[in-house]
Amino acid sequence: MASIVVTGGNRLSGTVTVGGAKNSALKLMAASLLAAGESTITNVPDISDVHIMADVLRGLGARVSREEHTLRIDAAELTSFEAPYEFVAQMRASIVVLGPLVARLGHARVAMPGGCNIGSRKVDMHIRGLTELGVDITLGHGYIHAEAPAGLHGAHVILDFPSVGATENLLMAAVLAHGVTTIENAAREPEIGDLVDFLVGMGARIGGRGSSTLVVEGVESLAPVTHRTVGDRVEAGTFLVAGALSGGPVSVRGFDPSHLELVLVKMEAVGCEFEMHEDGATVRRAGAVVPTDVATLPYPGFPTDMQAQFMALMAIAEGASVITENVFENRFMFADELRRMGAEIVIEGHRALVRGVSQLSGAPVRCPDLRGGAALVLAGLIADGRTFVQDVQHIQRGYEAFVPKLSALGADVVMTDD
Repeated sequence: MASIVVTGGNRLSGTVTVGGAKNSALKLMAASLLAAGESTITNVPDISDVHIMADVLRGLGARVSREEHTLRIDAAELTSFEAPYEFVAQMRASIVVLGPLVARLGHARVAMPGGCNIGSRKVDMHIRGLTELGVDITLGHGYIHAEAPAGLHGAHVILDFPSVGATENLLMAAVLAHGVTTIENAAREPEIGDLVDFLVGMGARIGGRGSSTLVVEGVESLAPVTHRTVGDRVEAGTFLVAGALSGGPVSVRGFDPSHLELVLVKMEAVGCEFEMHEDGATVRRAGAVVPTDVATLPYPGFPTDMQAQFMALMAIAEGASVITENVFENRFMFADELRRMGAEIVIEGHRALVRGVSQLSGAPVRCPDLRGGAALVLAGLIADGRTFVQDVQHIQRGYEAFVPKLSALGADVVMTDD
């Protein structure tokens, strides 16, 4: 297993360009199953989760080829309707093949999902929504079995919570259903908008893009499409926090800054200054980090995927902050590792009280999950001495060339073999 070794103290500056959004590219890959032919997706990050999803699609009979950051997926002939455990257990996003498979083939068999251990992330809403569209679902032996013997039909679906995954699965099923489907309390993340654009490009009829109510008028068939993946706002936010920790200036390009609006507002509140660009932002910090409170919520609220990085920033604030996690119940595992570096953090249920310290200390730590692992590397940038970050396979799930990009900004960071 590889490790990342960070020697703290270097001031970061320069420009970094982020890739396509992991949380969008994986769903676009699944959506390509809806059309019999070759779709092309550009700006796809070269990360392990994309490789796993490509293997899932190949197992279903699709042909997947890659040239740099462009994927070509030919789903002309699907030979299987099963997404097996060995793939789905590695990456929860694999469950989004459920909707496309049952819409196109009339049946699907998908293993119960895995991925980062950050909470239960139940599939109840996926199942209940698909059932309302006419899908018969049974659970057994670790698999979800879905059949639509009479085809899918439109329905009025109200989600209990604006679940991103459930919204995506229902969208991809509804586009080939007979009649009109209305999804209320739908997720509004930019990645949902990207999926809507992809499906509309294939010939789907979807209204309400960007709102909490999506209206889908089913069509008989869809056609392949060429589409560019939206820029990764979470990768961008991670590098902006890196710049804020060290002082900057760090320019992050390749994303729409409006997709990180609340994160940027909170970073300004803690003492950061921004220069906005059409395709990014530049951050700098001259004074002390000011403590502030944040609470994660579905978009447009503060993203749960930025909570760990922001906690690393609050760990050196001059005062106490409260971070409330409202999305995933296990997302504070990162705090235990950050405490090994000298941070003062007290966890009470779904709240973390962070009392800033003047200096973090380098230490051996383990990545508990994707975003927590990236945040530990960021903490190492400002720690005294060296930080050894282990289990970095989690980071490789969602960040392409994370170490080289940090190095290009001036960080003293290397990848080593244990």
